[in-house]
Amino acid sequence: MSDEDLYVDHDNARWAFGTGFTDPLHGVDQEVPDGIDVGGLAACCLALGDDAMVSAQRLAEWCTRAPELEEELALANIGLDLLGQARLLYARTGRADGTGRGEDAYAYFRGPVDFRNVRLAELPGGDFAFTIARLLVLSTWRLALFEELTAAPDPVLAGIAAKSVKELAYHRHYAAGWTVRLGDGTEESRARLESALRGIAPWLNELLADRAAEHLGAAPAAVADRTLLWLTDVFVTAGLVPAEVLPLGPASMSSVPGSGRGGDHTEHLAPLLAELQSVARAHPDAAW
Repeated sequence: MSDEDLYVDHDNARWAFGTGFTDPLHGVDQEVPDGIDVGGLAACCLALGDDAMVSAQRLAEWCTRAPELEEELALANIGLDLLGQARLLYARTGRADGTGRGEDAYAYFRGPVDFRNVRLAELPGGDFAFTIARLLVLSTWRLALFEELTAAPDPVLAGIAAKSVKELAYHRHYAAGWTVRLGDGTEESRARLESALRGIAPWLNELLADRAAEHLGAAPAAVADRTLLWLTDVFVTAGLVPAEVLPLGPASMSSVPGSGRGGDHTEHLAPLLAELQSVARAHPDAAW
């Protein structure tokens, strides 16, 4: 399956994403190969789709609020990339779980308890330093995870991962560049970055211990090692002491009880979804 196969124009688009086609996997052979646990595949795609959807919604909050127009456009485009990933993953979920539901059903017509995103994605946006720090951590981890999934036994998921790797590499590059600028900038920018990373630290273990894609070839230990190695390099380049801003290693890391993968979320997810889903729930049959 090539990158071109993943997006095919189609008439009568649903209003939800406004992309000009209804099925993001239209024209792709979506049969699940024999020997794959369809329930596990659906659960993995749903979790990774939720990570992308919730992250995109948080980035959308920076529209008209970013410090510069260039950064507003960059954050908006990263959010659009993540929305595209969510569409593909939700579409695969609907096929794998046997319901045939489209991406709208997963994005707009589930409550907070049914979402399976990691909780770091749903935390309030905070200042620009927090947004950059979170983007750095999530994109580094997600890139390491999707690199492993390019060899997934499900060819559709492998194709989605291969396409997403290119986008995530840019997301990580963008966040790393700003991390270095903030860390090696003024006393104020450095203090804000360090504060942001300390706020993220308790939530990092949920990512490093995540097993959502383990049965599809993404070993948690390999993903965690690659994530921590890259983060360490960025922090050193930014003039930060890694052990002071993020305790690099699950054994030394404080963590918040519960797991977004199990439906345990912070109080911040419900209002985020209320805003995200308001129009769809008010006009469930609308089209454009």
